[in-house]
Amino acid sequence: MYTDASQLAQLIDHTLVRPDATLGDLERTCAEAKKYGFTCVVVNSSYVARAKELLNGTLIKVCAVVGFPHGASTTTVKIVEAMESMKNGASELDIVANIGMIKSGKFDFVEIDIKNVLVLTPQKVHKIIIETGLLTPDEITRTCRIAAAAGAEFVKTSTGFGARGATIEDLLLMRKAVGSQCRIKASGGIKDLATLTAFVEAGAERIGTSAGASIMEEYLNKRERA
Repeated sequence: MYTDASQLAQLIDHTLVRPDATLGDLERTCAEAKKYGFTCVVVNSSYVARAKELLNGTLIKVCAVVGFPHGASTTTVKIVEAMESMKNGASELDIVANIGMIKSGKFDFVEIDIKNVLVLTPQKVHKIIIETGLLTPDEITRTCRIAAAAGAEFVKTSTGFGARGATIEDLLLMRKAVGSQCRIKASGGIKDLATLTAFVEAGAERIGTSAGASIMEEYLNKRERA
């Protein structure tokens, strides 16, 4: 599946969104991203400018989470966070759909919420986080279709802070919902090479994980022993 380490690395969004993450942690995360050549580093919005500075001179992108982790901010607050992140150097945005409104059946609100953030942050890669572990299959399907119709490049399984992480069943349901309209990012509980590979084989085109460095080392060690 992976012809070399760089191909694997390009699937990974190296993630640091813990509430207790320090600036030292950010420096280590960005150093790991540069070492392995990950696609991007995902951070909370307050760390975007520093991450951009640390990654200067590389092709590694900065991704900011928006409305994290519950999606419960007002639409205006999400827009401001997304625009500020964009101004500070983020080229990708992982936006949490409003979980409570989804559970309330307020899909018109969910649609407007997502569309407004996307429209006001043009020419960026948008990934809509569905938080599948808290939703029914119908809620997952409807939200994915809303995100795809709004123009999101990706729908994403989880924040990593919900009831559970991603499952293959979630991913297959999301793929059925969006077809070829957008891509799928799997995240939440993906900590080793076997799990990552299973999600990629099931159709994930990006993997969000805080364990990117250890996954790369696992892959490189297996290559050496082969």
